[in-house]
Order: sequence, then C-alpha cells, then structure tokens
Amino acid sequence: MNELVRAVKQAAVEAVKADGPMAVSFGTVTSASPLKIQVDQKKTLTEAQLILTNNVRDFNVDMTVDHQTESQSGGSGEAAFAAHQHAYKGRKTFKVHLALKAGEKVILISCDGGQKYIVLDRWEAP
Repeated sequence: MNELVRAVKQAAVEAVKADGPMAVSFGTVTSASPLKIQVDQKKTLTEAQLILTNNVRDFNVDMTVDHQTESQSGGSGEAAFAAHQHAYKGRKTFKVHLALKAGEKVILISCDGGQKYIVLDRWEAP
C-alpha cells in the first residue's frame, strides 16, 4: 500500500503542474504481454503510459518462515524412505502472481495531463 500512496501523491503533484485534475476511469485489459488497456472505443493505453501498483503486477516479497514440512514416506520399506519431516526456517523470497490478464477490468487514475495512468486494481474478473 505504501507504493500506492506514493504513486497517488506523485500523480497529484503532476496533475497540479499540468493544470489538469486527476480523473478516475475504467478500462479492459486487451493484451497481457505487451500490456494494453482499452479505456474507450478510440483509446488504448500501452505499457509506457501505465504506472502499475502491486495489486496488478507480479512482485517478490520476503517472508520469515519457521515450520516443519509435512510427513512423507517412500514405498520401498528401506530406512532411507521412512516417514520424516524437515525444518523449513529462515527468510525466504516468494513471488506473488498478480499480473493482469486479458479480459480483466481495471480502475485507472489519469495524471500528467492524461499522458500517464495509474492502474489501481481490478474491479471485475472475466
């Protein structure tokens, strides 16, 4: 959420500089790669025009874990395959998969005189 606050603040500053207010609009993702969002019949936004929040993109997050794996056993009967667990501890990096997909509907805020758009979040999945 920190990133969202910074992006909105930046958009507000740019809107004041451009003498144009920010405006909320809605769009539909027409392509995931390269990312394209259609705002109306005549306007399609490309990646260069978009500022993505973590709500609409893949990102990595560091987490601290401290638990045991589930008990698993092999099937041969040998001691090496007996039921066992392993400790799973420490700081780990996980990838969060939230990238936009074609057909998803999104909420946008225009800034920089309509040259840039912050993609806030999804509002409806296909």
